[in-house]
Amino acid sequence: MANNNTVKKKKVKMSTGDKVFTVINTVIMILVCIAIVYPLYYVLLASVTDPIVVSSGKFLLYPEAWYTNGYETTLKYQPLWTGYANTIKYTVIGTLISLVCTIPAGYALSRYDMVGRKPIMFLFTFTMFFSGGMIPMYLTVQQLHIYNTTWAMVLPVAVSAYNLIVCRSFFESGIPVELLEAAKIDGCSDFGFFFKIAIPLSKTIIAVMCLFYATAMWNQFFNALMFLQDDSKMPLQVVLRNLVLMNQSNQMGSSASEMVTKQKLAEQLKYCVVVVSAFPLLCVYPFLQKYFDKRCYNRCSQGLMQNRKVIVTEFMATTDMIL
Repeated sequence: MANNNTVKKKKVKMSTGDKVFTVINTVIMILVCIAIVYPLYYVLLASVTDPIVVSSGKFLLYPEAWYTNGYETTLKYQPLWTGYANTIKYTVIGTLISLVCTIPAGYALSRYDMVGRKPIMFLFTFTMFFSGGMIPMYLTVQQLHIYNTTWAMVLPVAVSAYNLIVCRSFFESGIPVELLEAAKIDGCSDFGFFFKIAIPLSKTIIAVMCLFYATAMWNQFFNALMFLQDDSKMPLQVVLRNLVLMNQSNQMGSSASEMVTKQKLAEQLKYCVVVVSAFPLLCVYPFLQKYFDKRCYNRCSQGLMQNRKVIVTEFMATTDMIL
C-alpha cells in the first residue's frame, strides 16, 4: 500500500534545443565568473609576486617569485593604522546616521496617505539629476562650522536618493496595506506599526542599505581632501594614496640599484594598497550575503519598475520648470 501511495517522480526529458541552451548558458556564466574573479585574484597574486614578473605580462596562476616588501612597508607605515581607525569611525557613524535617515523616510514615502508625498519625492528625485556642485558644498560645510570635523565626512553624504527610492520600493511591495489596516483595527498607531511590525519585517533591506552605505563611507576619498585639513583625521584611502606617492617621489637621487629596488617597491605598493583597503569589506560581506536573496531582489526590482514612470515623470517636470 505504501508503494502504491508514493508518487514516482518522472524525469522531464530535455529537448535538443533545451540542451543546447543549457550548455551555452553554462559556458557564458563560467566566462562571466572568470572575468569577475580573475582580476581580483590577479591583484592578490601581484601583491606578493616579484614586480619584474608582474610587469612582464605573464598570465599568473600562482606567485612564481615571492616578494613581500610591499606588505612590510605598508604595515610598518604608522599613519596606516590611524587611517584605519578614522575610516572605521566614519563608516560606523555615517552608516548609522544614513540608516536612521533613509529607513524612516523610505517607509513614510511608501505610504500613499502621506500628505505632501509627491512634492517631497520630487525634491529627492531632483537631486539625482542636478547638484549644486563642489563649491556650494564646500561653502555649506564651512558655514555650518563642521569643516575639519567628523561631521564633514558623514553629513553631506548621509542620504542617497537612489537608496531612498530602493528602500521606498521595498516597503511598497514588501509591506502589504492589509497588514497596516489589520494593525490599526487592533489599535496600533503609526509609530507602533513602524517599530513593531515594519522594522522586524525589513531586516533584508536594512542589511542591504547597511552594506551600500558602509561601502560608500569606507571608500570616501574626495570629500576627505575637500573637508579635512589635519593629517591625523584623514581616512584610509587618502593615507594609502600618500604612501604610494611618497614611495614614488623617494626614487629621485638614489643609486641605480636603489632606484631599481624602490621602483619595484612602488609598483608592488599599488597592488598592496588595494588588498589592504578592500580586505575589511570582503570580511564583512559574507555575514550580509545571506540577505541578498532572490526574494529581496524581486521586491526591489518590482518596486523600481513600478516607480520608473514616476521618476521619469518627475524628471520631465523638473526639466520643464527649468526651461
